[in-house]
Amino acid sequence: MSNGTLVGEQKKKFTAPSSMVILFCLIIVVTIMTHVLPAGNFGKIPHPVTGKDMVDAATFNWTEQSPVGPFDMFVCMAKGFIDGSMIAFLIMLGYFWVFSIVEAGAFGAGINALLQSRFKDSKLFIPVAIFIFAIAGSTYGEMETVYGLIPIFVALAIALGYDAIVGASMSYLAVVVGFASATTNPFTIGIAQSFAELPIFSGLALRWCVFAVMTSVVTLFIMRYANMVKADPTKSLVYGMDFSAFNFVQGAEGTEFTGKHKLLISSMVVTIGFIVVGSLRWGWYINEMSAVFFISGIVIQLIDRRTPNQIMRSLVKALGEMGNAIIVMSLARAIMVVMRSGNIIDTVVYGLYQPMKDAPHWLVAQMMLVAQNIINFFIPSGSGQATAIMPIMTPLADLAGVNRQIAVLAFQFGDGYSNALWPTCSCAIMCGIARIPLGTWYRFFLKLFAIVFVIQMIFIGIATAINYGPF
Repeated sequence: MSNGTLVGEQKKKFTAPSSMVILFCLIIVVTIMTHVLPAGNFGKIPHPVTGKDMVDAATFNWTEQSPVGPFDMFVCMAKGFIDGSMIAFLIMLGYFWVFSIVEAGAFGAGINALLQSRFKDSKLFIPVAIFIFAIAGSTYGEMETVYGLIPIFVALAIALGYDAIVGASMSYLAVVVGFASATTNPFTIGIAQSFAELPIFSGLALRWCVFAVMTSVVTLFIMRYANMVKADPTKSLVYGMDFSAFNFVQGAEGTEFTGKHKLLISSMVVTIGFIVVGSLRWGWYINEMSAVFFISGIVIQLIDRRTPNQIMRSLVKALGEMGNAIIVMSLARAIMVVMRSGNIIDTVVYGLYQPMKDAPHWLVAQMMLVAQNIINFFIPSGSGQATAIMPIMTPLADLAGVNRQIAVLAFQFGDGYSNALWPTCSCAIMCGIARIPLGTWYRFFLKLFAIVFVIQMIFIGIATAINYGPF
């Protein structure tokens, strides 16, 4: 025995908890909160223009406490699967679409052709991909569709000598940055300005500046990490983890990129374009996107001359491979179900806004930013948060002498960037799809979030100083 340790006995290496373990612990925490925090609710009144229910800030009432018991906590987990069913089908059918391309050999052949070209050494690939996704999130509110593309970009990043974090960052994180740096995003800016009674999409000049700065900062951060990983793969935060499921090139070495392959790859672009047009012109949402992915997957299988039985086997296999992502997403949803069951969401919102009542206007603007980032944990939906929060933010801004456009800016920031931070938001879904442990994602993202948060505070300060107005 030496120093209290048996000879030959090796110390157990610390293993970071998985995403599921972290989420399960959070479910327990919020369940305890339903026993500690008093229950409360805001009254609802119809918006005079849109007719949607909005919070009446003057009608908060304490209600009878309804704590969630141990058994009910597990019931809430089951309800989390139901609550997130639309997103679950989007993830599964979106992956079936990708899986069909991969199974036909088109994606492997395409990446193989890419690796044989000069493009593999291009330093513009990552910045261009980030810009495209960011502009999509900023303008028309791209978010959910990116789930189907995450496996593609993870595979592409790995094939080009990077890692899964780079692939997830150039697709998912880029969309989040664009969504948060919104210019004409109808799901956040449009709804928030409607409730604040501001001209829709007004204040574009400053928001385009926000987009340019934030996208540049995030691109530089991702490129710095990507270049480090490519130079020394052992420095990857996911080094040693199994990402063989994304090795779409294996077995495709030397495979010719045929006309059929090019047709199948082109169909991916057509599918995304169809979803974009449908979302903008026909008001499509998650169920319609899922249907398009499903139809496109079947069409791809038919082009590949697969029988109906083969198509169904491919569907079952693809859905099975997304089981981890679905469980992670459902556990994240269960957190919200527990808080709704305990009636503590409005209590948290009410408590966050109490310190702002008597603060100076410049401090109120900064406190709005902090509050919105916290509230995004409890109300992860952008449009839902705008409906619930802007009726409170608007009169608060008026009372504190803060321009309503600044209140919208604080909402936009708080609702957006923390999507990649809070497990109740989309980052848990991304980690499940990309098979990146949530704790590992935080090791990469927390430093960036701190940088971005400081920049948000600076922009809020600038907006306050110039009395950022409607136009």
